[in-house]
Amino acid sequence: VSDASGCSMIALLHTGAAKFPQNLLPRARQTVRSLLPAAVLKGYNSIVSRKLASHGFGACMAAMSSFPPQRYHYFLVLDFEATCDKPQIHPQEIIEFPILKLNGRTMEIESTFHMYVQPVVHPQLTPFCTELTGIIQGMVDGQPSLQQVLERVDEWMAKEGLLDPSVKSIFVTCGDWDLKVMLPGQCQYLGLPVADYFKQWINLKKAYSFAMGSWPKNGLLDMNKGLNLQHIGRPHSGIDDCKNIANIMKTLAHRGFIFKQTSKPF
Repeated sequence: VSDASGCSMIALLHTGAAKFPQNLLPRARQTVRSLLPAAVLKGYNSIVSRKLASHGFGACMAAMSSFPPQRYHYFLVLDFEATCDKPQIHPQEIIEFPILKLNGRTMEIESTFHMYVQPVVHPQLTPFCTELTGIIQGMVDGQPSLQQVLERVDEWMAKEGLLDPSVKSIFVTCGDWDLKVMLPGQCQYLGLPVADYFKQWINLKKAYSFAMGSWPKNGLLDMNKGLNLQHIGRPHSGIDDCKNIANIMKTLAHRGFIFKQTSKPF
């Protein structure tokens, strides 16, 4: 085995780890190392040491756990919570508006937008809504209206560089309800425009089914179970659901999955 090909084999087992069966990966690495001359291993370790010195440990580890590039610079993970009851009240109104800005190259969270929203048609939250979402009356009383929150979202998008035409970003939701039903429905009711950036998104359920070959009937719970991930926080907390979505996306990306828009153009 030549020095170059030997180092390439080891590097492949580092950078291609996401595509390699996880239960076989340690054995494969050990086998490859056992077949290589000491000089090759020494040379490879020397390369790693130089990388550590010149780029820092974090950068080296990131390079060793790389995955295929995504089509977007940023993913904007969103999950609304809204007024609700049994039987359902109408119209429903958004009461929690969280967004996580996920870097498409590292799949790490870079920024967070999170606000609670004052409902106006049914300003009093029902006991069912509080039990489901964990949002109590004091968390929405005196908060900005949806119109004001949407203005602040736009300001945040501009501050984060997401309105730059050269920056490709897309929203990600768990299902189509948030951006196909909830936001446009409430905006229509209130006579508010819907920004164009809310009109394209990735439905994580569809992405997961493409990647794993099964439909997650129970949403985030099934996706976390299918990927052997621990559920983060409380179910039906908007910000916690966003964190779970981001964690699932990162895991799928490390397995080599490329995320694509699932919504149809408006």
